[in-house]
Amino acid sequence: MLVIKWLQNFRSMPYRILPVFFILASMLYSCKAPGPSLVSGDEPLRRAKNIVLLIGDGMGLPQISAALYSNNNKLNLEQFSIIGFHKPHSASDLVTDSAAGATAFACGIKTYNGAIGVDTDTMPCYTIMEELKSRGYATGLIASSTIVHATPAAFIAHQPIRVFYEDIAADFLKTDFDLLIGGGKRYFDRREEDDRNLYDELRQKGYLVSDYFKESLLEINPTAKRPFVYFTADKHPLTHSAGREYLPESTNFALTFLRRRSDTGFFLMVEGSQIDWGGHSNDGGLLVDETLDFDQAIGEALKFAKRDGETLVIVTADHESGGLALNPGSEMNNLNLVFTTNGHTAAMVPVFAYGPSAELFSGIYENTEIYYRMKQALGIADEMKASGQ
Repeated sequence: MLVIKWLQNFRSMPYRILPVFFILASMLYSCKAPGPSLVSGDEPLRRAKNIVLLIGDGMGLPQISAALYSNNNKLNLEQFSIIGFHKPHSASDLVTDSAAGATAFACGIKTYNGAIGVDTDTMPCYTIMEELKSRGYATGLIASSTIVHATPAAFIAHQPIRVFYEDIAADFLKTDFDLLIGGGKRYFDRREEDDRNLYDELRQKGYLVSDYFKESLLEINPTAKRPFVYFTADKHPLTHSAGREYLPESTNFALTFLRRRSDTGFFLMVEGSQIDWGGHSNDGGLLVDETLDFDQAIGEALKFAKRDGETLVIVTADHESGGLALNPGSEMNNLNLVFTTNGHTAAMVPVFAYGPSAELFSGIYENTEIYYRMKQALGIADEMKASGQ
């Protein structure tokens, strides 16, 4: 596990050495990583070309129920017919955090709470986003938090502690991607630990980079010839009720943009980040409003998938937050919401799937299975199994 002296050495490694370290470490880890639990059936699966993974941070079944019954008994989530449950515990605790939960989705491993894209020995794991990019897929991340927050970070960064925000931002320069939309501009252009300007470095790598201070996201019409980064806030974006509106719109934009970026296919992760904050603050109104905003993003993904016919849409959460209960006395659109904690709980989390290979996601399984089943849906599971990864 973690050793303070090791962490000090880790953070002091010269920047030019870190990419080599991560590549070698990932190769070593792949030799000992557990094999996938592949799903088989009588009927051949229809492969997906694209995957949209939507993660509602902290969105357990109670949060979904609260949003449903606060919205005239209607959600876009009701359009899914394939539903399963995953077991979200981490390697270090029955109650996971977002970092370990997202790393399970991204790498297919259980790790300790706080880990970003590393295993229990703090060795980097090769994320599905990194692998698919190496195979020619277009890749993107959208979040309603900072883009260096735990969930998006776990798909592209490798750090032993989730609060190493500037180190996580630097990791974004080590892996190619096609689209980033989220907050956290300050970790790229006003860094405290060094004098690098990652905003400018992204531009030098060929990215079209813009931010909330220069122009509205809706005013930009980026060409698919260049990868795109947009910072929606200096740190965390506003809540939806305070005026943040970009999550559904950016999801719609990203789907078309990524499809134009690659003929092979694309992978997009969209996080409804601030559902979790409603749970932590025991604020039922915030929780419901953020879940409804996330449900609008889900609706955009479903509309695209129904038109496209080649896109697998998966909706889940890393964990439940707040221990929410809909207590007696609740009525439609007037709920009596009660919380049991201001932290996370260990409750199983629902998984919704629509599109090619959606049937893989029914049943009850570990959260790590989402990684393996996504790869199986894309038709690259057999190669993975043969190589022992």
